[in-house]
Amino acid sequence: MKNIEIEKKFLVNYIPDLKDCKCFYIKQGYISTNPVLRIRQKDEKYIFTFKGKGDISREEIEKEITKEEFDNLWLKIEGQPIIKSRYIIPLENGLIAELDIYDGNLKGFKNVEVEFDSIEQAENFIPPDWFGEDITKNIKYTNAYLSKISSSNIK
Repeated sequence: MKNIEIEKKFLVNYIPDLKDCKCFYIKQGYISTNPVLRIRQKDEKYIFTFKGKGDISREEIEKEITKEEFDNLWLKIEGQPIIKSRYIIPLENGLIAELDIYDGNLKGFKNVEVEFDSIEQAENFIPPDWFGEDITKNIKYTNAYLSKISSSNIK
């Protein structure tokens, strides 16, 4: 699947009520961070992803792979694995917040992202009060960068 991903990313002021939210376990690693080549396990699904350059808008190509392909590629990842729980939280206007609560090397770190249908929609987005600082354009908060550090080195 090839598409342009339009998203904004934020730190988290506080965690909203998650009791009715769907949650996924995610384990991912980077074969390369330039260009970004990522493998991800999302529950029992395995995905290989290429991400182009950009911040709010960038090319993203995903391909589902087998568990065996994932396990073989996992041996080739750079840096630390990213392990997180992703909560799917409905927002106004049909938007969805994806709240990531990290574990492992980044235990305690949290961020949230929202995908949009257009740049205009992203630019006009008014985040809820539980969202913190907009970190969309800060490369130090990309998962590719985070895979190279620990939570004690964040901000």
